[in-house]
Amino acid sequence: MIRNVIFDIGRVLIGFEWWDYIRRLFDEETAQKVTDALWRTHHWWELDRAVLSVEEILELFYSAGPDVKEEIKEAFDRIGECMSRCEYSIPWIEGLKERGYRVYYLSNYSEHLMHANPDVLDFLPHMDGGVFSCYVQLIKPDPQIYRTLMDKYDLQAGECVFIDDREDNVIAARELGMQAIWFENYAQAKEELEQLLEEKA
Repeated sequence: MIRNVIFDIGRVLIGFEWWDYIRRLFDEETAQKVTDALWRTHHWWELDRAVLSVEEILELFYSAGPDVKEEIKEAFDRIGECMSRCEYSIPWIEGLKERGYRVYYLSNYSEHLMHANPDVLDFLPHMDGGVFSCYVQLIKPDPQIYRTLMDKYDLQAGECVFIDDREDNVIAARELGMQAIWFENYAQAKEELEQLLEEKA
């Protein structure tokens, strides 16, 4: 029986449309260089892991794109503009809770993002708890971050369904014994979740 629904946050419960954002700031060539420096090197993961300081991580970004240093800083400082509320998030959470499910979050997320646009996280008070990577110095798909969530709330893997937009994170959840859904869009994920909840009732 499924008792707990666990959500990723970025690109699941909030919008994070990077290309729309970065193309508003820069021309195509500069946008690509900034994107490569921020995302192609996996240094962003270190921001989510929060072991290094923000200043140290910025230096890693700069080293990956030395000719667009100022643009990297601008994109980083204005990152809140990349994030948007999803109108479905609170109704989805509340609908599950009204049916007796516990609802949690498990997210690779940095304090920088939290401060950049706190309004997009307005669904958090509606949830039963969760784990942000930056507070435990672990990131998905490391199995230990999933275990950290389960230990914190005394959850059994077989009673959980996990929803994430990254396939590797979904695979890691399944390997721990959870049901898991690869999020592509709200309608698809909601339909798959309802089918799963019915099957596992």
